[in-house]
Amino acid sequence: MLPHSLLDTHVLVRWRIEARKLSREQLRVLEAAALRREPLGVSAIGLLEIAVLTSEGRLKLPLEEFFDELQANPVFRILPLNCEIASEIASLGNSLRDPADRAIVATARVHRLRLVTSDQRIIQSKLVATVG
Repeated sequence: MLPHSLLDTHVLVRWRIEARKLSREQLRVLEAAALRREPLGVSAIGLLEIAVLTSEGRLKLPLEEFFDELQANPVFRILPLNCEIASEIASLGNSLRDPADRAIVATARVHRLRLVTSDQRIIQSKLVATVG
């Protein structure tokens, strides 16, 4: 089964450690997917973001446990960066400044997924369908 939604990095982290900070709509989508055992996409670039934020001390979480859970939990599907996504990143131009945001948006576009995000720049860009 293919995912219908892609989780932005911050949504993924919040859902696992601070779910109360998610919007009602975000929680509804995530809980419905989990209930239906529908996989949720996670961009591989998000793993890099989490690792960097943790190593810099800007994100406090047990990194190995977190990654082990992602790998063991069948609800999560890690979507790799590939040539098609890299080409899509290039086609986005300068509409988003953050390279990780570009990769996440491009991943959602290539896989035709809605992006569950709280990032207002991404939502306002209208480059991809979002759940905010």
